[in-house]
Amino acid sequence: MERTADPHRPSVMDMNPQLALGAMLFGTVQDERRSFEILDRFVDAGGVWIDTANCYAFWSDPTGFGGQSETLLGRWLARRPGVRDRVRISTKVGCEPTEAGRFPETAEGLSAEVIKRGIEGSLRRLGTDHVELYWAHKPDPATPLDETVAAFDELVAAGTVGRLGCSNYPVWQLERARKLARAHGGAGFTAVQQQHTYLHHRRVAEPLVRHRFGVVSDEVLHYLEHHPDIALWAYTPLLNGRYTRPDRPLPAEYDHPGTARRLAALDEIAAETGTNRNRVVLAWLTGGTPAATPIVGVSTVEQLDEAVAGVSLELSTEQRERLDRAV
Repeated sequence: MERTADPHRPSVMDMNPQLALGAMLFGTVQDERRSFEILDRFVDAGGVWIDTANCYAFWSDPTGFGGQSETLLGRWLARRPGVRDRVRISTKVGCEPTEAGRFPETAEGLSAEVIKRGIEGSLRRLGTDHVELYWAHKPDPATPLDETVAAFDELVAAGTVGRLGCSNYPVWQLERARKLARAHGGAGFTAVQQQHTYLHHRRVAEPLVRHRFGVVSDEVLHYLEHHPDIALWAYTPLLNGRYTRPDRPLPAEYDHPGTARRLAALDEIAAETGTNRNRVVLAWLTGGTPAATPIVGVSTVEQLDEAVAGVSLELSTEQRERLDRAV
């Protein structure tokens, strides 16, 4: 059944289009009823982008393999005639394990054959003939970069994919991939997806993140400032609730003096705006330079409404400067 927007609720698109709904746990941790409820609310609020991957969420499914998120999205789209024309799908390839229980050592990679099979499987599960944005989920050291770039560009040329992005890539490899695409008249990567939030991440002796280059660095931001054609997407922008939930302490990579100063700045601005840390973080991300598209993964409609309020919040220039100065 076609749904209509509730005129009494704020609209994502009226206030700020830079918000993506993360569907990672739909179909596994989040059951169908709750997932559909969140998706419906997102569309009601004017939301457009839905982010998923072919490997979501292999770690939460008894089979050890992914595809559940895309499959659920396909069922939702099939039961909502007309909604496919109102949303844009972002999905990924490269991280699905080829053997259950052995990730990352058996990740599928980014060979031409894997990319071809990957998009075919994603489209089948989603029940659509195209996606608006297709990502390389992480670098594949075993496949020549020119093979990966050519395979992705073929999908754009065929109309199967609208745009291309890379997630968890080092800057040098992003630049080399774009150069290879330009040399052959290809589309190339025009979006970057990495973990990005207000607090500064500190490297520790033992990596605590799954992806070596998964965290936005100053080098990434500097590169994007000089390449305005590349969009920045931010995953885990609210650190899985750690800004506002005392029962979820910050991980070790945020255990440094700068964290206390930045949290104090967040609290100061939250008090001035009558909001909270989460809303200020999302406003800071969407209104920054470069502006980021936060991918919000929520488990309730109330959490989604909170995210909508965050991207709708406008910070003054002076407030933003205070947030930036806290280091």
